[in-house]
Amino acid sequence: AEKALFRALKTKGNTPKYGLIYHSSFIGRASAKNKGRISRYLANKCSIASRIDSFIDEPTKAYGEQLRDQVEERLNFYDTGAAPRKNVDVMTAVSESLRALAPKSEKKEKKAKKADKAEEEEVKKDKKKSKKRDAEEIEVVEESAEADDGEKKKKKKKKDKSSD
Repeated sequence: AEKALFRALKTKGNTPKYGLIYHSSFIGRASAKNKGRISRYLANKCSIASRIDSFIDEPTKAYGEQLRDQVEERLNFYDTGAAPRKNVDVMTAVSESLRALAPKSEKKEKKAKKADKAEEEEVKKDKKKSKKRDAEEIEVVEESAEADDGEKKKKKKKKDKSSD
């Protein structure tokens, strides 16, 4: 397919029209003049749908159904000239309808976020306490090391005096 596409571009001929998207029923309903346009439009909608599926928290069919309706509207636009809805308007309408259906889950999410923040604060407090303890232990160790150094110096002096 790639070779055929670049051959067509090089010879400035018609681009090949075959593949999975080209055999879709949406493309079959389009006129010969609009098959390339609608296939590009369908590919774009498939790309958007895959991104939504990838990044959405809870799976839903609402976005896919609206994207399919947009492809139908675009086919109607090519046939009759009736303007289709804009993608921004459709996606905001879907997201608002999903928010309206799940207000309880948002409350649960807020509670979960608060609990997470409380846990993070506890962890921070524990870290501060452990740092203070570590600092105190280091000071005690340093003081005992200094005391040991003083005793060693005294012992060395005593040895030096006895050898004279």
